[in-house]
Amino acid sequence: MRIFKTRVFVRFARKVKRSDKALTGAVSEVGRGLINADLGGGVIKQRIARSGGGKSGGFRTIILFKARTRAVFVYGFEKSARDNIANDELEEFRRLADEMLSYRDEEIETALAAGALIEVQHDEAVPQPDNGRDPRDG
Repeated sequence: MRIFKTRVFVRFARKVKRSDKALTGAVSEVGRGLINADLGGGVIKQRIARSGGGKSGGFRTIILFKARTRAVFVYGFEKSARDNIANDELEEFRRLADEMLSYRDEEIETALAAGALIEVQHDEAVPQPDNGRDPRDG
């Protein structure tokens, strides 16, 4: 599985000091079926803990997710800054998921070359459900 982040998300992650390792950990949880909130249409809200703290007071991330293929971190926010995303934002994330999760390899490479996407560096394999099914399928 390839993991990416957008430029907007890179700025957020830098501000809150979250490393690629933390992002990989969040995607690993999703791969094991530990999804905080499936918002539909390939959009997942996943918590990431603060350094030295728990997830409940940590950060929320919006991930565009396609099982066994791709995860794209597109947005992050601190729980203390806002409770949730608005319905119109959710619709935009779903539209973006429909587009980005259907990218062919050539389109991914073009986005990487343009700096629109940055690949998350990780050494470990991201766990996938044992049964080979998408964890959101229940």
